[in-house]
Amino acid sequence: MAVGRNHVLVTSLRSSGLRCHLFHRPLAPPICRMTERFVLEGLPHTALDQHKNILWRTAIASNSPRDMQLFREVRNQYTQSVRKAKASFFRQKFASCSSNSKKFWDTVKSMENKSTSSQLPTALRLGNTVTTDKSMIIENFNKHFSTAGHAFRLATPTSANSSAPPPAATRPSLSRFSFTQIQIADVLKSAGLDNLDPLFLKLSAAIVATPITSLFNLSFISSEIPKDWKAAAVIPLFKGGDTLDPNCYRPISILPCLSKVFESQVNKQVTDHLESHRTFSAVQSGFQAGHGCTSAMLKVLNDMITAIDKRQYCAAVFIDLAKAFDSVNHHILIGRLSSLGFSDDCLAWFTNYFADMVQCVKSEGMLSGPLAVSMGVPQGSILGPTLFSVYINDVALAAGDSLIHLYADDTILYTSGPSLDTVLSNLQTSFNAIQHSFRGLQLLLNASKTK
Repeated sequence: MAVGRNHVLVTSLRSSGLRCHLFHRPLAPPICRMTERFVLEGLPHTALDQHKNILWRTAIASNSPRDMQLFREVRNQYTQSVRKAKASFFRQKFASCSSNSKKFWDTVKSMENKSTSSQLPTALRLGNTVTTDKSMIIENFNKHFSTAGHAFRLATPTSANSSAPPPAATRPSLSRFSFTQIQIADVLKSAGLDNLDPLFLKLSAAIVATPITSLFNLSFISSEIPKDWKAAAVIPLFKGGDTLDPNCYRPISILPCLSKVFESQVNKQVTDHLESHRTFSAVQSGFQAGHGCTSAMLKVLNDMITAIDKRQYCAAVFIDLAKAFDSVNHHILIGRLSSLGFSDDCLAWFTNYFADMVQCVKSEGMLSGPLAVSMGVPQGSILGPTLFSVYINDVALAAGDSLIHLYADDTILYTSGPSLDTVLSNLQTSFNAIQHSFRGLQLLLNASKTK
């Protein structure tokens, strides 16, 4: 079947029921457009704009090259005027928040026009009923969030839950990793960067840094963490969709101030060790310094354009995981850390880190009762992203002949070849292997978003 370069074919993977996208011309990268109320704020509908529209109608009606040329000249003048207005607007906006990172990102988020909110919804669906009672809503949010990671256990037989995947056989042995003592100067620096209203630590840092550092180092020695440091206040953040559905809310964990300071020190030691041995997968762009959405998109697009230039078929599956961060199995994660050379003392510390975790949902001045959390890594913690990256780091090894790229838990699996049959066959084989790898980590695919 001959396919032109501008043709985009959408077909189905034969035995999976998942939609597979075949590309024969790369789509332009998505452009983030600010809302007109921000971009054109203070820019009235000028006579130039009206004149442009009149010239357009005249050129269309007369079909005259001269009229069309006049329209183009005025249109270009108007375009330049709008661009200058945009540039002036952005300069004024960001000049007002120089050296204030919080205000800067608040400004960026306001321009994105996202309607995310941490306020409780007026109603929440509980099974087949809808409740409007605030206390019931907050308690059921907590119950939902604390058990969100149990979906795999409910969806699979017990025998599948008990087997943890073995460490990758191709991984070279790493040098032994153990925690090193934290220095007082490091604690002083971390306390100043904490975003959880650390006014006390800021004002008394020179006095409290020494005993706090001693507490941190004692935690390393004893492999124990104070239980109060493992209690999280969770804020339900609306992601979009049905406001009645608790699945449309993301749990953001607000940890105690000292816990975040401590985690920042632990995270630095762990990431320094892993990065020095180049442990993180090269196809993971999430939570990696110097990488992000842009680098991930450019890598995938470049691979596809290269294949298209060779007049090959290109196919991709976009894989989405259900409650990935909430579904991390602590036993499997400890096994991963062990395979990376973490000492017995480190493993004991992380085992205690995950033990006796509790959370309460907090919103609008209300606080739910505490519930134990037996799975997952906290979203909003400092260690969470690093530990999740370690957890899924070896998934890419299962891609086989296909290419793969990840941004956190979002995965794209893609391949190319001279014939449609070859491409679909290779992609199906790789997808089956990737799905098996995720199941070994007790992570479930979100079938409605995997395409």
